[in-house]
Amino acid sequence: GTPSCSGARSLPFEFERGRSESSGDEDDDDEDDEEEEVEEEEMESDSRARFGTDDGELDSDDERERMINLAELTPYILCSICKGYLIDATTITECLHTFCKSCIVRHFYYSNRCPKCNIVVHQTQPLYNIRLDRQLQDIVYKLVVNLEEREKKQMHDFYKERGLEVPKPAVPQPVPPSRGRPRKVLGSVFRIPPELDISILLEFIGANEGAGNFKPLEKKFVRVSGEATIGHVEKFLRRKMDLDPACQVDIICGDHLLEHYQTLREIRQVIGESAVQDGLLVLHYGLVVSPL
Repeated sequence: GTPSCSGARSLPFEFERGRSESSGDEDDDDEDDEEEEVEEEEMESDSRARFGTDDGELDSDDERERMINLAELTPYILCSICKGYLIDATTITECLHTFCKSCIVRHFYYSNRCPKCNIVVHQTQPLYNIRLDRQLQDIVYKLVVNLEEREKKQMHDFYKERGLEVPKPAVPQPVPPSRGRPRKVLGSVFRIPPELDISILLEFIGANEGAGNFKPLEKKFVRVSGEATIGHVEKFLRRKMDLDPACQVDIICGDHLLEHYQTLREIRQVIGESAVQDGLLVLHYGLVVSPL
């Protein structure tokens, strides 16, 4: 019979009682009671082990696992910019908010603040303070069925349609063993070439009547080579603002109206620290249309 059957437990109990009464020996009676208690404890423990009721724990590791609806985890694996699942999950080191890599890089073209908490990530180069979160990305790919395969196929099709070579996945480089306590090195997502040694801040000071329609400059923080000239800066402004050819661009540093041939490194050396603000070479530009 099963452990839950009452008849299976009553038979030996009655048999032992009948035997103890016929003998009349008190010692035998005590031994019978102990045997009785041992039998009941063994059967109860067997029942708990079989049905997983011992201390509220289940019998196997599989039964301990709880099924979770993906909707419960969705808020933690979505990018707040594109509202899709995280792809190339990238975290801002200042506030630890995570976004798709392409989303946060595009956002930093126009702003140096976190799109979620509005904290200033970096005054001039917010891309310095972002890191790939490969562990979180692995979790997203394991939770969302076929997401990784779909992304790989889309990337493959994108490059093939444009006749480009499909980039190979990056292979982690082995770290040589070092003495003492190992140090974890966090690498930046982007590395800026050392020749881009001048950071400039382009401040718009206005346009006179007749300058026509123009687009406002989207990025006022620019990093360039010190060998770039004011002529290069003017070409940059004309292209980004879609300026009319008749519109003249005046570029000023401090109280000096700059010439096309002057390089940014020369300007910084000649004008000195008065032209520098928080490590930036500050250039003011205005749009002028000369009367005929």
